[in-house]
Amino acid sequence: MKVLLTNDDGIAAEGLHAARRALTEVESIEVHVIAPDSNRSATARSITTRSPLSVKEVEFGDGTRGFATDGTPVDCVRFADLGLLGDRPDMIVSGINHGANLGDDITYSGTVAAAFEGIVLGIPAIAISQQSTKREMDFRLGRSFDFDVAAGFLAGLVRRLAEKGMAEGTLINVNCPAGEATGVEVTHLGKRLYNDELKLVEEDPGGDRRRYEIYGFEPSFEDEAGTDLAAVARGRVSITPVHFDLTDHGELERLADWDLDGLASSVDLSAPRP
Repeated sequence: MKVLLTNDDGIAAEGLHAARRALTEVESIEVHVIAPDSNRSATARSITTRSPLSVKEVEFGDGTRGFATDGTPVDCVRFADLGLLGDRPDMIVSGINHGANLGDDITYSGTVAAAFEGIVLGIPAIAISQQSTKREMDFRLGRSFDFDVAAGFLAGLVRRLAEKGMAEGTLINVNCPAGEATGVEVTHLGKRLYNDELKLVEEDPGGDRRRYEIYGFEPSFEDEAGTDLAAVARGRVSITPVHFDLTDHGELERLADWDLDGLASSVDLSAPRP
């Protein structure tokens, strides 16, 4: 089975190489790396459309090689799908991310975005993230990480998924706590409580330009049983199945009763725009 390993922390990130070393020990797994050439954290599902992308082959020091690109995590998956590795991969693994990706944060995450691109393309995908040793509960980089537990768990999970398969159109979002895990929990996404504020950090002498910080203040969360946030806060590995269908199916019938055809008939839909 051919696995594409990518991330959003960059090709030199230790989390990526901890995953690479663990996956190469899995029998019948062929690991290939395409990753950003530098940190692309919080880029979400951004893609590069207005300029060509550069690709450089990189040697890892143990006889293996990978590709670094100046693109985004999603671009990396596209490269693999379009033939940079020859045949398209059978699975996407994104991570191990330096910092947790929990609750609402996954919509900002480049790590999870790469896995999302996999399921958009019909390729099974895993996103895996590691809480720092200081047990931060957010997406910011911590100062130190121990990837041993996460890497070992990832290898076992890939083996299991290779045997049992994955639901079509669904990725697996994994978050590992700092240190030893007290167990594994299948969870749903929790709710973040962002504590961001508008903070003036610099003002030009003329007063016509100011610089603000609006992100980066440590968020909290709703401590609800069964969520990924609650599981990791209690030292457990969280596994959350996530799909890409954003349609509110429960709202479809209600909107259908709004007589939208009647609304359309009252408006000249063919009128030219200014």
